[in-house]
Amino acid sequence: MGVARKSAGSIRIFGHDTEREWRQARRAIGLAPQEINFDRYLSIRDVLIFQAGYYGLRGRRVRERADALLERFGLSSRSHLEYTKISGGQKRRLTLARALIHEPRLLILDEPTAGVDVEQRLELWALLRELNADGLTIFLTTHYLEEAEELCRRIAIIRDGRIITEQPTEQLVREGERLQDVFLELVRG
Repeated sequence: MGVARKSAGSIRIFGHDTEREWRQARRAIGLAPQEINFDRYLSIRDVLIFQAGYYGLRGRRVRERADALLERFGLSSRSHLEYTKISGGQKRRLTLARALIHEPRLLILDEPTAGVDVEQRLELWALLRELNADGLTIFLTTHYLEEAEELCRRIAIIRDGRIITEQPTEQLVREGERLQDVFLELVRG
């Protein structure tokens, strides 16, 4: 996304270099951060419409897209409210809707279920499965192994910016003892 400066190498998103073709690269990505960072003075619907403006999108089509996302994420009845008036799970769904307003090809999720209860977590998992089935590529960061097992085809474990291991989820889970050793190594630091 260009938020952090890389120290080496290059990054390409769907063939677009993130430095030379940063607009095209960023347009292909939807980011749902762990932190809730909405403008408290905008209605939930306006949060989505405002976000679309960052991508040069405006007009009737954006309003229709916002309404469709609010419907899909079960937020239509709350669309006129400020985000401070909705639950934690609804805030997570709004974060996802905002990340999708410009129809990205890649969705990056940072701890999407942190701070939500079990029922909301399962609802979010169902939404993520649906989005992925619709063809959206999802890059998920999580500290919950259960979540990674449930949602991911491949898992990578990263420490200090380096990939320690990366393999198909089923294979990684089968190698549980080795995985436990990797986690112990991470904890020991």
